[in-house]
Amino acid sequence: MIRSLVMDAVTAGARRGRACEMLGISVRTLERWGDDREDGRHGPKSVPSNKLSATERRRIVAVATSIEFRDESPKQIVPSLADRGEYLGSESTFYRVLHAENLQHRRSLVRAPSHRPREHVADGPWQVASWDITYLKSHLRGEFFYLYLVEDVWSRKILGWEIHDVESVDYSSALLQRIRTEAGPDVDLVGWVLHADNGGPMKGATMLATMQRLGVVPSFSRPSVSNDNPFSESLFRTMKYVPEYPRDGFASVEAARTWVATFITWYNRDHKHSGIGFVAPADRHAGRDVKILASRRAVYQRAKRRHPERWSRHTRRWRRPATVTLNPEAKRQGVNTARSAA
Repeated sequence: MIRSLVMDAVTAGARRGRACEMLGISVRTLERWGDDREDGRHGPKSVPSNKLSATERRRIVAVATSIEFRDESPKQIVPSLADRGEYLGSESTFYRVLHAENLQHRRSLVRAPSHRPREHVADGPWQVASWDITYLKSHLRGEFFYLYLVEDVWSRKILGWEIHDVESVDYSSALLQRIRTEAGPDVDLVGWVLHADNGGPMKGATMLATMQRLGVVPSFSRPSVSNDNPFSESLFRTMKYVPEYPRDGFASVEAARTWVATFITWYNRDHKHSGIGFVAPADRHAGRDVKILASRRAVYQRAKRRHPERWSRHTRRWRRPATVTLNPEAKRQGVNTARSAA
């Protein structure tokens, strides 16, 4: 078979040495076979002494898919086991076993939905929120800081944020718990929808357990579909396109926290958001936007009374969007819907 392949390649114009190289043999081996001999290689005659047993492989799979470690990479699992005095294999061994079992990329029991996420409609604060993590460049090439940020969909107010040098489900869980604490006893999070995409920090076991304990309803985007989480994506774009944003990155995680804190103060208190009637998110969240918009309407009415000839019809109404919809059903069916931009 191999000699025939080489001869066919040579007949087609290929060099014999190159054809042998592609088949994994040397020209000398081909000549030694003669005219009627086939590949005499049979592989190793003994099992490698360091080969894992079937029991050891099953143990690695069981640990890697356990509730404790299913959201961790082998680089995190192996040191954790070593701290307990356990050794099952190196990181490369874990990767090799998980790859063979088709478990290298996703081991969590929570699977990303293949269908569009459910529509969620909010007509007030603390009903639907969106959260995500974005990269912040550091001064070191290839190294980043990670901004965890939760936004109320109805008011667009940033409810909580943190910056760390790694992505971790523990940090996301701690952020959610802090938001619960800072919201105070008057805010009931039972039934509060928290939408996110499909990263490990979003749907890890610790995060899901925290959400369940607080009565928060999880909602997830489809894999690799950023349009399913538009509010967070729009907010991150607004942040990274303000003139003051450090294009060269941040010198340290402390510097990143200082800058982001300033941005969030401006965004919540001063930014006139187009999607909520050009009022600040904090004013809408607290209900102060009703008075603000009414005052604007009064200003325009007075201006029209002074110079009615300057208005052919009615004045600007300064409307207050009563509801905000995450992943609206109407949009999927081709109905015209208003698009909210940050």
